[in-house]
Amino acid sequence: MRTFVGFYILCLLIGQDLPFLAADDANVINDSTQNLCFANRLSDFLPPPYSNVSDNMPCTPLWNTFVLRYSENRDNVMTIIVSALYTTGWVGIGFSKEGRMVGSSAMVGWISKKGHAKIKQYYLQGTERDQVVPDQGELQLEKVPPVVALHGAMIYLAFQVKFSVRVPQRAVILALSTAYPSKLGRLTKHDDKTTVIVDFSKASGATSMKTTTSTEKTKHGVMAILGWGFLLPVGAILARYLRHKDPLWYYLHIGFQFTGFIFGLAAVILGIQLYNRIQPDIPAHRGIGIFLLVLSILQVLAFFARPQKETKMRRYWNWYHHWIGRISLFFGAVNIVLGIRMADNGGDGWKIGYGFVLSVTLLAFVVLEIFRIRGSIGSPSSHTPPSFEAHPSSTSV
Repeated sequence: MRTFVGFYILCLLIGQDLPFLAADDANVINDSTQNLCFANRLSDFLPPPYSNVSDNMPCTPLWNTFVLRYSENRDNVMTIIVSALYTTGWVGIGFSKEGRMVGSSAMVGWISKKGHAKIKQYYLQGTERDQVVPDQGELQLEKVPPVVALHGAMIYLAFQVKFSVRVPQRAVILALSTAYPSKLGRLTKHDDKTTVIVDFSKASGATSMKTTTSTEKTKHGVMAILGWGFLLPVGAILARYLRHKDPLWYYLHIGFQFTGFIFGLAAVILGIQLYNRIQPDIPAHRGIGIFLLVLSILQVLAFFARPQKETKMRRYWNWYHHWIGRISLFFGAVNIVLGIRMADNGGDGWKIGYGFVLSVTLLAFVVLEIFRIRGSIGSPSSHTPPSFEAHPSSTSV
């Protein structure tokens, strides 16, 4: 009991800072957004070298009114021009290994109240305002100065950056605010943001994470929480506290654990597909997921290898079954926390949802354990399970 209470409290405390798993709602790219690619001739107002290449760049509407133009030479130097409708405040584009805002580097531009064009690189150390550091970042900007230009209702940010390797797909973060940065360049909080995966190997290869990657992330997260966060813990609770309802506890335990295993397996499969799509740098989350898959398969195999109750091996089998199950539930909860943190999309939906599930499960453990100590529940009756059945395949407590 102490093991379960301890790790659920730990996960609940860690979960207080969990970001939202799914991406923000992305605007549908419509014909009017597509027309922004042809609204202006960039060579008429951008300075060299951007004016020399801008008219021949692939143009891709990304989100809201954001439009991306880009080109890349053989030295992995990429010329990027991002534009958006502009009234006040700032607009920015960031680059991240797996689409997270924290840990990314961004180029942000604005036109000051006095009409001066400003552009800076920022490093996003965290989500607080003082953790967005101006004039810092991991983008290797070329010697060609970045440029901000306001033409009509559109603002244009142009810069050249060198990437260490050529990567066909990159996670790009887009954000905007109608409030101006401070005089020292400190950014105000964004009014809206999203993340898209841009295929830089194609002329028009951008897909919104809301319709592609974010949907896969959501499915992966839902399956993991249903399996490892709800069904398997409930199955463990039933095995520990419903022994007086023999053989009902046994059938319920098997049903919940096998169903939880199926959901957990689906989460792993979706996670593999998601990893193959965006290649995120998440060794801990990925490693724990594989570890859990192995443990869950071992539990299923243990279901078919359970020794007879009268044999000496049964005692050791029980130890194995119980502790492998407890370890699995612990790392399952930790991995859900890691997955939500890594998604980092700034909302509270998944924090609240998983926090509620975690709290209810912990409360159930505490209340039922009190009844068990008092002898009201949990004591096995004189019934024995049918001789043709085996004991549970997964975690019993």
